[in-house]
Amino acid sequence: MNKKILIVEDDTYLRDLYEEVLKEDGFSVKIAVDGEEGLVTALEGGHDLILLDIMMPKLDGLGFLKSLKKKNALSKNGPIILLTNLAHDPVIKEGLDLGAKDFIVKSEITPDDLVKKVKDYLK
Repeated sequence: MNKKILIVEDDTYLRDLYEEVLKEDGFSVKIAVDGEEGLVTALEGGHDLILLDIMMPKLDGLGFLKSLKKKNALSKNGPIILLTNLAHDPVIKEGLDLGAKDFIVKSEITPDDLVKKVKDYLK
């Protein structure tokens, strides 16, 4: 399979956990510790899926999406999935309006569920 996943997440524990379970399942994983680093990596293109945290230092998820959109680079990668702790936040709708495909509530998902969802998004 070897699909390429970009994880843009400032929480070290979650970033490491997501990276580990996805690599164990055969995915090629790149990580970015904040939105700025993630944006540089996303602009290179070639990722089959991007998992994007909304709340981050330097550049948040919405800023990331706005920058990708402004540079006409949304199509350089596969779907972008928002990672959030807030299930009913208006920020989610804004993220979806900016080009994200869906969102995952981090507190409600197990590592196994994450892998399953990633596979579904890649179908």
